[in-house]
Amino acid sequence: MTMNNNRLLKIEMLSTGDEVLQGDIADTNAAWLGQKLGDLGLKFQSRHTVADDLDDLVSSMRECAKRSDWVFVNGGLGPTSDDCSAQAAARLLGVELELYQPWLEQLQQWYARKNLVMPQSNAKQAMLPKGAEFVDNPVGTACGFIIEYEGAKLIFTPGVPSEMKKMALEQWFPRLPVSFDTGVKRFYSFGLSESWLNDKIDKLTLPLGARIGYRSARPSIEIKIFYDGRCGVDTRLSFEAQVRELIGSFLFCEDQGNWAQSLQDEMLVRKLKLSLAESCTGGMIADQLVAQAGSSAYFVGGIVAYSNSVKSQILKVSDKDLAQYGAVSLSVVEQMAQGVRQVLGSDIGIATSGVAGPDGGSESKPVGTVCFAISTANASFSQTLKFSSPGRHPIRVMATAVAMDMLRRYLNGLSLSADYQLASRIEQQGSEFL
Repeated sequence: MTMNNNRLLKIEMLSTGDEVLQGDIADTNAAWLGQKLGDLGLKFQSRHTVADDLDDLVSSMRECAKRSDWVFVNGGLGPTSDDCSAQAAARLLGVELELYQPWLEQLQQWYARKNLVMPQSNAKQAMLPKGAEFVDNPVGTACGFIIEYEGAKLIFTPGVPSEMKKMALEQWFPRLPVSFDTGVKRFYSFGLSESWLNDKIDKLTLPLGARIGYRSARPSIEIKIFYDGRCGVDTRLSFEAQVRELIGSFLFCEDQGNWAQSLQDEMLVRKLKLSLAESCTGGMIADQLVAQAGSSAYFVGGIVAYSNSVKSQILKVSDKDLAQYGAVSLSVVEQMAQGVRQVLGSDIGIATSGVAGPDGGSESKPVGTVCFAISTANASFSQTLKFSSPGRHPIRVMATAVAMDMLRRYLNGLSLSADYQLASRIEQQGSEFL
């Protein structure tokens, strides 16, 4: 298929099945495929779902092929009477179904290895439209196939997610035309709202061949720039520099989107060790960090100091300060960070203590009040923020993110006193540059 390099490849997805159409089964295949295409700088032009009806399938395939270059048809390749995608494809082309003997033999061998006799109905899965290109399925009984209709390629795959994904990764994506100069750039920010980012970026001059997308994945915001062949490399780099400058110190990573991994990389480069003392976050920070393989190279450990007795007996927080200021205070959280750093022998200690709710708040310390501290051998910084996020879990999630952001800011020499749009600052103590 020959196409103009300056035109973005038009792709549609046609999902089949009454159970998908009626909502009995969520169409996770479409969501996954859309994300993977996005990684390649491509996107769906549209997505459709059609019932297990032969006439409707043929009509939908015909309409999709008129509009698109590639049409992914998902589902309807099973052995039952309502699986009719292959039959619909044959009718679309005006050809007969014919037996693909190698696949029938493979099915028979698959059943024989399990000491089973293949049901006659499974032979249906070896019937392909005449002239179709066979696509192997190494993990299931429904093979895929490809046909061409009026200049469009229609790619058929089984609806089982594991089978569809393996087929897409190993056999579909390598077939996508390499002549298309597409791409995608991702920025991940924390602390700025999606609407603020949208308003600011909208004021920039968007290059020809570029489009912007946003995704709120609390607690971060993903900004995606999609390019087609009309947007040259120099233009892309120039525009990305403008976006990067606009986000400023709230940009925590690019492309990979894995905050914990980016922190790990920076800690390992600097050969630093980290320990945590968590109260209201209850181990959520540690959970984020240890989800990355190799985190033991820098993360010493953490203490969930939920009760005051643990704070005083293990972290050596002053009983007097606990009584005078309370557990949710700068004095206490700073001692927690210092204490865990000393007890566990790390270079950096980070601590959290707050009121996550729904109970426990007061007039001076309402629900959503969280204290943070970071301690090194030379200095400490602590701050109290008030989150407006409703609910215990969202408050803990945001507190976890702020703690991780404080570590990022420290490692990059940025101000620890960030003006987060998601919270209001109550007070702070110590130098914001450690």
